[in-house]
Amino acid sequence: MAKERKIPLRKCSGCGEMKPKTELVRVVRSPEGELSMDLTGRKAGRGAYVCRSIDCLRTARKARRLERSFACAIPAEIYDRLEEEMMEGE
Repeated sequence: MAKERKIPLRKCSGCGEMKPKTELVRVVRSPEGELSMDLTGRKAGRGAYVCRSIDCLRTARKARRLERSFACAIPAEIYDRLEEEMMEGE
């Protein structure tokens, strides 16, 4: 009998729902302090997860949830770049 693999769950910073890790996009802050999208889920650094919808990213931005996760201020330009990257990925 084959053993079922456990699917890791992560919480979306926008809507707050627990979803399988593969359905979410990881936003990562590198050790140098640079923020970027991590579509592979393997980049080094502190990560926070957001659903693959623009609405969840905007909700996280409005509530400053990513800033709280990374314990640093995030300029508007970075949020705009994250939105652009997310739109390209769709």
